[in-house]
Amino acid sequence: MTARTLLRRAEHVLFAVLLVVGAVSASAYVLPAVVGAWYAVGILLARPSGVPDVTRSRALPGLWLGALVAGWVGLTAVSASFVWLAFPLMLLGLHLLRPVPGHLLVVALVLASAAAFTAHQGTFDPGALLGPVIGAGVAIVMNQVYGWLRREADLLRELADARERLAATERRAGVLAERERLAREIHDTVAQDLSSILLHLRAAPPAVGAAERTAMTALESARRLVRELTPAELSGGSLPDALARLAADLRPFGVATALVVDGEPAPLPTPVSVALLRVAQSALANVRTHSAARQAVVTLSFQNSAVRLDVADDGVGFDAERVPAGGLGLPAMRKRVAEAGGVFVVEAAPGGGTAVSATVPL
Repeated sequence: MTARTLLRRAEHVLFAVLLVVGAVSASAYVLPAVVGAWYAVGILLARPSGVPDVTRSRALPGLWLGALVAGWVGLTAVSASFVWLAFPLMLLGLHLLRPVPGHLLVVALVLASAAAFTAHQGTFDPGALLGPVIGAGVAIVMNQVYGWLRREADLLRELADARERLAATERRAGVLAERERLAREIHDTVAQDLSSILLHLRAAPPAVGAAERTAMTALESARRLVRELTPAELSGGSLPDALARLAADLRPFGVATALVVDGEPAPLPTPVSVALLRVAQSALANVRTHSAARQAVVTLSFQNSAVRLDVADDGVGFDAERVPAGGLGLPAMRKRVAEAGGVFVVEAAPGGGTAVSATVPL
């Protein structure tokens, strides 16, 4: 139960208690029963969600409240014991009506209460005015607190809705990112290895052994990809060792491939090693498939605050300003390096070979 609901129910209980106390004190029951029944009708009509709240009444709130005030006037004519019902009526008026009419009703109830006390006592007593004035002040403060609670509840509800929308958006983004990551992994590992298998099998029979080794690598890559472990190429070795094996795998295709390690090799974070390895795999696969190159050089440079990978070939090249549509290699390499916090650069020209560079800060 929220604070708003508790406060509203407390107002209903207060009205009922004051009505019963006045009826017993005045020994009058018919008119109080009619007024109580009318009050209950308004509350029952305002319960589409099971929470008594007259603001949700399907009847006209002004008509309902006006009839209650008229009934209260009749009760105060019977006995001064019913005067204190003005307090819950003030709360209802401030809650149901706009600010100006609500406060005018409070003033009218204060004056009517003082007049009722004076009429029953036969003389004016300052306490007859002071009591209703204090009650009006309390009602105004309580209505202000209720407004604050209502606005706070609305803000909390909006915050919860926004949080749910954000969580749903993050879930969708996570699914898309994971899908894209798996697509890149498959493109850079299984797809490239299977492509190499096809090329090996199309070559002379001695290449069957190389095809078998490539197939085993593809199988291990797929297994480790599913288990989210380190790529098979990095198992038990360093990034330079893995690059050396990639360069050696390209030589049976007639491409003289060399690996150059510049600087003092140092252990690299796994995400950085994986990113650079995948860039080298994809770049060398492009050399084998598209470049018609005779030579290719892979350079791994260990700098003070970064590591850099360069793959250059002397093949047919292409127009770097007009990358062929539908290609996955270059966009995947660029995205992978960006996720590692690095910079990816492509330099190529028709007939002038191709060079790709990936620099990742440490």
